[in-house]
Amino acid sequence: MDKLQKLFESYTGQKVTQTEELNTSGSNRRYFRLIGGNISIIGVVGTNYDENRAFILLSKHFLEKGIKVPRVLAVSDDSLRYIQEDLGDDQLYQVIAHGRESGEYSSYESRLLCRTMEMLPKIQFKGAENLDWSICFPESDFNERMILFDLNYFKYCFLKATGLDFNEVKLQDDFERLKTDLMQDMGDTFMYRDFQARNIMIVDGEPYFIDFQGGRRGPIYYDVASFVWQARSRYPENLRKQMIQTYLTALREYVQVDEQHFKERLRLFILFRTLQVLGAYGFRGYFEKKPHFLASVPYALNNLRRLLQRPFPRYPYLTALLAKLTTMAQFNDIAEDKRLEVKIFSFAYKKGIPADTTGNGGGYVFDCRAINNPGKYEHFRQFTGLDPEVVKFLEDDGGVFRFLDNAYKLVDPHVKRYIERKFTHLQVCFGCTGGQHRSVYCTERLAEHLADNFDIKITISHRELDIEKIY
Repeated sequence: MDKLQKLFESYTGQKVTQTEELNTSGSNRRYFRLIGGNISIIGVVGTNYDENRAFILLSKHFLEKGIKVPRVLAVSDDSLRYIQEDLGDDQLYQVIAHGRESGEYSSYESRLLCRTMEMLPKIQFKGAENLDWSICFPESDFNERMILFDLNYFKYCFLKATGLDFNEVKLQDDFERLKTDLMQDMGDTFMYRDFQARNIMIVDGEPYFIDFQGGRRGPIYYDVASFVWQARSRYPENLRKQMIQTYLTALREYVQVDEQHFKERLRLFILFRTLQVLGAYGFRGYFEKKPHFLASVPYALNNLRRLLQRPFPRYPYLTALLAKLTTMAQFNDIAEDKRLEVKIFSFAYKKGIPADTTGNGGGYVFDCRAINNPGKYEHFRQFTGLDPEVVKFLEDDGGVFRFLDNAYKLVDPHVKRYIERKFTHLQVCFGCTGGQHRSVYCTERLAEHLADNFDIKITISHRELDIEKIY
């Protein structure tokens, strides 16, 4: 941390006054928001020199090509730490949360998704122009070895763990054919490798791209399959078609497009990517004992079920095996509404603590009245904890951060245990004098924190403001 602070102070001329560690989604890399004066910068601590080098050099290259990525501002002498532009907190994954939860995407959510797909060909083609592929980490090219790694990941980490009986020799024969087919029509283009909504930030209504350090030379179909067929997104079929057509229109700026050929090739990569994702869910769920990953399996199988409506005659054994897999009751029984739902309330103590309507009882009630109260000042009485004026007051005071850190330390293990025990409801309440400022702010921050760290449903109720919403 000291080295990050020195980078910040050397670059900005300001002292670091506030540090916040950001969620890493399981990565070994650690991210921090460093603030000094009115300047906010993201600091990164990596454990692998080559991985850091890939990000730093790719960022520079992409910016030169007009691609919207964060600018690297300064790098430590050992290249294991660097600071980069802060793109804010509006992750596309969170921005489209309502559509993902409901399966009905608003026009705004749909526009952002299509805009993202519209920008992808520029990354793939302009991003590949004059790129030194040797900087890519851990390999410079999508290749047969990588394909077999992922197919075996599916076989050993998911398929075997289901208990489904299968002939390994026949399955391997089909894997070999699939590998050969995937290696055709490669193209001299950049493959992002992890093109998904969590790696896209929305800044002033426009997508910006992060976490591309695993990219390499590879086929354009891979990233399209990764994004449009992301298992938990629940994109309606008409929205998927809209995203694909938007992508194809943008693609024509760089290459002639045979739509039929494109869609046939894309089907292979949807199949491959779905198997890869199931392998990851199996490893995280069966071996790392993280049950919320298994809760995502039905969504991947639903994608597979749709895909198999047109069989793959080149892979007869694999097709039959996957069809059998999609009918297994152990996965069809896992549904989204069985995920843990955390209800978070803000309230005024003078009107009583919110009732638990789930019948569970328990949960947490946190008293926010020890936090400095903006409501005692006339200027803030017209605002709520949702307004930037109140947010700035509370965060500048700083006491709210210590309060919430303690709340997180209590709620986090509770949520984790409830997920493990397959409980369905937990209630958390924040109370203050009027239910307008401090409790509202704390409710919003806890919702953000839980959404960043757990695959759960979150509902917010600001009782005294008469606001209810799905986070």
